[in-house]
Amino acid sequence: MRAALPLASLSLWQQTLAAGTNFLNHAELLSGAEDAAWFEKNIPLIEVPSAQIQDVYYYRWQTYKEHLAYTGAQHGYLATEFLHPASYGAPFGGIVAAAGHHITEGRWLRDPVYGRDLVNYWLAGPGQLPKPATDDVNKDTYDWAHEYSFWAASAVWKQYLVAGDGNFTTGHLDNLVRQYRAWDNHFNPDLGLYWQVPVWDATEYTAASYESPSGDAYHGGAGYRPTINAYQYGDARAIAAIASLTGDTALQTEYEQRAESLQQALETHLWSESQQFFMHRDRDYQQKLLEDREIMGFLPWMFNMPSSNFSTEPFKQLMNTKGFASTFGPTTLEQRSKWYMYEADGCCRWDGPSWPFATSQTLAAVETLLHEYQQSTITSTDYVNLLETYAKTLYKDGKPYVAEAHHPTEDRWIYDGRDHSEDYNHSTFVDNVLAGLLGLRGQSDNSLTIRPLVPSSWTYFAVENLAYHGRSITVLWDESGTRYNQGKGLSVFIDGVLALQSGSIEEATLKVTPAIPVAPAAKVNIAANTQRDTQLSQAFASYTSSFDDPMRAIDGNIWRTAVPSNTRWTSYESPNATDYFGVDLRQMQSVCDVRLYFYDDGDGVRLPASYDLQYLPPDGGGAWTT
Repeated sequence: MRAALPLASLSLWQQTLAAGTNFLNHAELLSGAEDAAWFEKNIPLIEVPSAQIQDVYYYRWQTYKEHLAYTGAQHGYLATEFLHPASYGAPFGGIVAAAGHHITEGRWLRDPVYGRDLVNYWLAGPGQLPKPATDDVNKDTYDWAHEYSFWAASAVWKQYLVAGDGNFTTGHLDNLVRQYRAWDNHFNPDLGLYWQVPVWDATEYTAASYESPSGDAYHGGAGYRPTINAYQYGDARAIAAIASLTGDTALQTEYEQRAESLQQALETHLWSESQQFFMHRDRDYQQKLLEDREIMGFLPWMFNMPSSNFSTEPFKQLMNTKGFASTFGPTTLEQRSKWYMYEADGCCRWDGPSWPFATSQTLAAVETLLHEYQQSTITSTDYVNLLETYAKTLYKDGKPYVAEAHHPTEDRWIYDGRDHSEDYNHSTFVDNVLAGLLGLRGQSDNSLTIRPLVPSSWTYFAVENLAYHGRSITVLWDESGTRYNQGKGLSVFIDGVLALQSGSIEEATLKVTPAIPVAPAAKVNIAANTQRDTQLSQAFASYTSSFDDPMRAIDGNIWRTAVPSNTRWTSYESPNATDYFGVDLRQMQSVCDVRLYFYDDGDGVRLPASYDLQYLPPDGGGAWTT
C-alpha cells in the first residue's frame, strides 16, 4: 500500500466548473492511467491522429501528477523535479530550475489548488527562505527561489491567461516585483544586461563553460546570456500586465520601460551578425561573444522579445543537420562546434545531448514566432515535425518515458540514472500540445483565441472539457462530420453548448464569460507527515518488509507503480496470515474521507485479497470499529 490519507474538511475559495461534453471515449483514453478518476476530473482529454503525440500527452500527465508532492496543510502541494529529493533542493524537495515549466504545464489542471499552491510555495512560502551562499547551491544568491534562473512572472501570467483568477494573480504582484529585483546583483548597467553562470541556468558544462579561461568547466562561464535576459524581459512584461489589472500605471510604465531597455540591449550586445544568432557574451574576459550557437539562442522568441522586424535567420538552424536538427533532437549545441558532445558520456553535459527542458522551451519559442510574428523562415509544418521528433524522443523500450537527457542520434537516454531519473519533471509537453499544436491561446480578457497548427492532412482532432476561465471548453475538428457527429468542420462548445462552428481551421476568437466563483468545501490531508515530524501523524503496521517503511506510505507522494524504489509500505515476506497498517493522527480529528492507494508490482507484492477499514472512536473503549 502506498498511502492512507484521512482528509478533513476546510472551507477554501475555489471555482467550480460547469458540465462539459462527452464526445470522446473517456474510459479508453484513460485506460492506462493509475487513478483514472483523478484524470477524468482534472485534465482536458485529447484525441489526435498521431499515436505518439497522444500517448505521450497522457503519459506526461501521469508523470506530472506523481510529482505533485503534498507538503502538509500549511503549504499544500509542490511540483517536484526529481521523485527523490536532491541534496541541493529547497525544503520539501523543491528545485526552482524548472518551476517555470511546472507552473506553465500545470495551468491546464481543472482544480486550481495545485497551481496556486505551487506559486505560493515559490513566491510566498519555503522558496523565499534563506539558503547558503555556497558553490553547491549558488554562491551569488541568497534564497531558494533564486538558486537557478526562474521566469516567475511570465509563468504566473500564463497561468492567469487560462485560470482567469485575477485576485490570485494580482495578489502576488508585490512578490513578483521582489523576485525580479532580487536579480539586481546580476545586472550590469553599462551593458543593460543580466549575467548568469551556465550551471545556474540549469545548464551544466556548456560550450561557454569550456571556453571559460577560469578552468572550471562546472562553475565557470559567467556571462551575459539570452537565458536570464529573456526571462527578465518576459517577467518585466508580465509584471507590467499584472500592474495594469490593479490600475497601478506607475508600476506598469516602469516595467514596460525595463522590458524595452532589455530588448534593445539584447539586440545590441548579444546578437552576432556573423553567426546570425543570439550568443553568450563573456562577463570576465574581454566580454567577447562566444562563437558557438547554443539552443538558448532561441529563447528570446519564447517571450516575444525580439522586435517585430528582427531577423528570424536563427530558426534555419533548427532544420539544419549541422545546426540543431537530429534524429532525437534538437541538440543543445550546434553540431559543427568543436565542443559538440565533448565528454558527453558523463553527466550532465549541455554540449549536444537532447534535453527536454530546452526542447520544450524551443517549441514554445517557435509557437510564439508562428502566432505573433510575420515571417516565412519557419512554418507550422516545421513546428509539427519538431513536436513529433520530441514525442518520438520521449520513449524507452517502446513505451512513453522521460529522463534527463537523450542521445541526439541514438535511441537511448544518455542521462537516466536508475531510481533517480525516471519520470523526470523538467520540461513541458502538455502545454506544447494544447497551446501550440491545438492553438488554444489564453487571453487576458473574456475571450479565447483558437489557432491550431495541426497538419492539413489531419481530418480530425479533439480537446474535450478544457478548464478555461471557470468554464469547460471543447474543440472538435471533424472534416467529414462523421467522427464526432456534431457537424462538419470546427466546432467549439462552452459548458456543453455549441458556441462556434466553422467549415475550416482558421483563427477564431470567441467570447467566454467567466464563471461565478463559489466556495465549496475543500479537503486537507491530515495523515501526511512529509518531514517525519514526531508531533504529527505516525504510521504503524503489524509487519513491514525490510525493504520498506510505514512512514513512506504517508509521505505525501503517490508514484506510478513503474518507479523502482517506490514510496510505499508493504508486508512482503510477512509470516502472518493477515496484516494491518494504521495511522495514529495524534489528536482528535474529524474525518470525512479516507483514500487508499494499493501497490502491486506484479511479483511478490500483490493486491490484498480483501481489506477492512477500521477506526478507533474516542468513546470506543479501545475497540476498533469497522
